[in-house]
Amino acid sequence: MIVSLIVIDKVSSSLLQKLISEYEDRLKHYCRFELITIIMPKNVRYKSIEEQLKEEQAAILKQLKPNDYVVLLDEKGKEMCSIEFSNWLNKSLIRGQRIVFVTGGPYGFSRDIKQQYSEKISLSKMTFSHEMVRLIF
Repeated sequence: MIVSLIVIDKVSSSLLQKLISEYEDRLKHYCRFELITIIMPKNVRYKSIEEQLKEEQAAILKQLKPNDYVVLLDEKGKEMCSIEFSNWLNKSLIRGQRIVFVTGGPYGFSRDIKQQYSEKISLSKMTFSHEMVRLIF
């Protein structure tokens, strides 16, 4: 059973990265976990937000395998308490597929990716930075 988290861009704070690494190590006792970081070019001037979303979408799709069970971490997704999430995760792991959670970039997800992957989970009604989401997740 593999649980993956795909994120856009790396963490800039070394303190936050240290905490994220500590929790990654803790997860190893429960499942195989992999953090996949997609580095987007910094000096690219996108013509529009839509163009940036399409570039991020292409980079995300390259990381996915045909049998992956993909879950978007989205502010409009289903909210669950910890016990509900634990039960949901246990049921999902029974499928034997790699479960891939995905965070979008600064503008979220493209319309295409939202349509392609209907499973969405919200971590909170509150808004967190993309860096903080890694630690919270």
